[in-house]
Amino acid sequence: MGAKGDQISMDRTPHLLVVDDDREIRNLTSQFLTRHGYRVSTARDGAEMLKTLEVGRVDLIVLDLMLPGEDGLSLCRRLRAGSATASIPIVMLTAMGEETDRIIGLEMGADDYLAKPFSPRELLARIKAVLRRVSAPQAVGGEAAAKVLRFEGWSLDVARRELRSPDGVLVQLSAGEYDLLVAFVEHPQRVLTRDQLLDLARGRAAVPFDRSIDVQVSRLRRKIEPDPADPTLIKTVRGGGYLFTAQVTVGT
Repeated sequence: MGAKGDQISMDRTPHLLVVDDDREIRNLTSQFLTRHGYRVSTARDGAEMLKTLEVGRVDLIVLDLMLPGEDGLSLCRRLRAGSATASIPIVMLTAMGEETDRIIGLEMGADDYLAKPFSPRELLARIKAVLRRVSAPQAVGGEAAAKVLRFEGWSLDVARRELRSPDGVLVQLSAGEYDLLVAFVEHPQRVLTRDQLLDLARGRAAVPFDRSIDVQVSRLRRKIEPDPADPTLIKTVRGGGYLFTAQVTVGT
């Protein structure tokens, strides 16, 4: 195959960015993921991460929580606030057993997390699951994925993975928030347990008693509810889960 064919092949290869100040972890993780077919860049801190993001497309970031200078939580918040980086999936690496760090990471917009020390195969599985959720078109009620779902003036373009407010403003969603919203609009006016939402939104890439759904619901409410403190679209059902109250219509 010629140079042009090689370039096309490279462009289609998911590009991962591993951000960790531990050189051994960076190198071993990069080598492992490269052997499994990914194109991998590495960065030792936030400054190097931002430089890498400036020069080319990145499909997913593996981001360590504990970094010198600006930490992973701050960098995650910064990525979610940037128009060009808001939708890049983030898998955050946290200290073993630090549930608070994991919950805060999800609050900042991380799509998944993995505790250190981690198995490279487990990291690979998490990366594959997140990329699969981001790239796979969603079918709603058996309809073609090109449909636009509408509720309370909002428009969710499933093919483009875009949410627009009743005023027509594009609302940035993380991969996790998008997956959760799709799960709700596919099952309107029906109580969904946390386990059902984990299955629908995350493909069960979670651990028992995972609180990430509650965190993602909270983030989603802040983006679509008129008053997140008194939600009317996503209702909490005590002892049951959550109920998406809006009527959903399917259009083009």
